[in-house]
Amino acid sequence: MTELTDFAAIEKERKKELLSTGNTEMDKKMADGLPIHSLNLIEGANDTGKSVLTQQICWGGLSQGFTFSIYTTENTIKSFLSQMESLSLDISDHFAWGYLKIYPIHVEGVEMAADLSRNFLQRLITHIKAGKSQVIIIDSFTVFTISATQDDIFKFFAECKNLCDEGKTILITLHQYAFDEDTLIRIRSIADGHIKLRLEQVGDKYVAMMEVSKIRGARKSTGNIISFEVHPGYGLKIIPFSSAQV
Repeated sequence: MTELTDFAAIEKERKKELLSTGNTEMDKKMADGLPIHSLNLIEGANDTGKSVLTQQICWGGLSQGFTFSIYTTENTIKSFLSQMESLSLDISDHFAWGYLKIYPIHVEGVEMAADLSRNFLQRLITHIKAGKSQVIIIDSFTVFTISATQDDIFKFFAECKNLCDEGKTILITLHQYAFDEDTLIRIRSIADGHIKLRLEQVGDKYVAMMEVSKIRGARKSTGNIISFEVHPGYGLKIIPFSSAQV
């Protein structure tokens, strides 16, 4: 009995070191969750579910007691909260109590020259350092890198890795088209976790596919693929991979 109790206590402590999505099936494919104090990339084309995945992780992490800061080029504060609620992931109380901070970044109409991109990336890192949130989500990083130099991009990711070593957990979404292959390879090597999203046509509809390419330090195997759909009013629905292939 004591051994079982000890095992349960160890397992409970281990789960505190993992960032859960709040979805059991999805966690299983992610080696039980993303390790805290890690830098994670979420890659995918438009409409592949990058934002939905980060919102799912946000909901799961807030439920665990982690604090979050979201830097979004995709939403306003109101639209972000509304979108979460439409997915049955209501986090309005967490936002009201300050456990979640949302920073909308509007760049429409702004010409992102190299100097402006460099300055913004430096200011973003400074702002993250000054904050007390445990988990940082940047959705999407692409818009800041179109005019950024390769050195500026690598410097930003190196700074993010340093912040993870100091206790932050960072998730960054991006589009592959904005980077050349050499840059992507180097960014992926810096990251602790790497998740790829894509759409595949199944019959007369498209299904989102998530491939967990790498989770550094994972006790379970990665390379897992999971398929899912997003249903308004219901949220993220996992589809058995064999069913998705029919």
